[in-house]
Amino acid sequence: MHRAAPSTGLTAISGGANGGSSLVVFITRRLAVTIPLLLIISFGVFALIHIAPGDPVSSLLGARASDPATLAAIRARYHLDDSLLVQYGTWLSQVIRGDLGVSILGNRSVTSTIADRLGVTIFLSLMSTTLVLGLGILLGALAAFRRGTGLDRTVVMFSVFGISSPAFVTGIFFLYVFGVLLHWFPTFGAGTGFLDRAWHLALPALALAASTMAIVVKITRAAVIEELARDYVTFARARGVSSRRILLAYVLRNSLIPVITAAGLIVIGILAGAIYVEVTFSLPGLGALMIDAVQKRDIPTIQGITLLFSAFVVLVNLAVDVIYTLIDPRIRFGRVGS
Repeated sequence: MHRAAPSTGLTAISGGANGGSSLVVFITRRLAVTIPLLLIISFGVFALIHIAPGDPVSSLLGARASDPATLAAIRARYHLDDSLLVQYGTWLSQVIRGDLGVSILGNRSVTSTIADRLGVTIFLSLMSTTLVLGLGILLGALAAFRRGTGLDRTVVMFSVFGISSPAFVTGIFFLYVFGVLLHWFPTFGAGTGFLDRAWHLALPALALAASTMAIVVKITRAAVIEELARDYVTFARARGVSSRRILLAYVLRNSLIPVITAAGLIVIGILAGAIYVEVTFSLPGLGALMIDAVQKRDIPTIQGITLLFSAFVVLVNLAVDVIYTLIDPRIRFGRVGS
């Protein structure tokens, strides 16, 4: 006996071939909706930056003296004297051609600037996501299976502690204790090579994971407890099925639907939280780049990073919907939107 799959805009139907074609149709429609969504987001960010106080040229020049001709040349190069719609149209036409523009501050291609910083952010996010989902699901399942014991209470206690501590606060604590006092981990830098980078990013990843892992633990624990109370678990135990097989083959699998639903939002939250962690640990990632670009009104860089983040959010949500079919084969992408 299995629990029916929750409604997520998908329809449970049978047929392998029809399911495969329906999956293609579903992904195509979702990607078609993505384009206007990204346009709306990018235009909204562009408008907010345009009406914000301050002048990008002043940020670029700093305290250096300048003459009217230099100011006019800079404003003409970056189309700063054009209207909002003209500036956005110019930027959009470049993006369609695969060009995110030139950074106002660094006078470099935004694509190259993002590419230089992207590796650190991806590595940090992957480490943190692995800790959150892997350790969070394991601890949540163990706490539910040992409900009411000391292990359960300990896991719940640390979950409450983790969810009540922002990532940057946890990061400062970890940095001081394990980096400054105990000298167990490096206190700055991103490292070079896989092992060295993993060592340098261990504390930031732990700080980023601590505040979000608690959500996975609590959702997994609640879902597993609910499944353990169902009739099919009682029947399986009556037939002599081992507790380990019940937990792994039946209970945990049926409990993963709500966990995966939350996992999409958690992965997005991890990427957003990486901004604060990167600033706390002085890491050269996209988060630190975004903060610097906002402070100095580097419009092309802000737009490029925003577009990348927005595309990531849409793709994560799409991936979560597809993963449903791997957890429960009864789910198929037929009659999308019904």
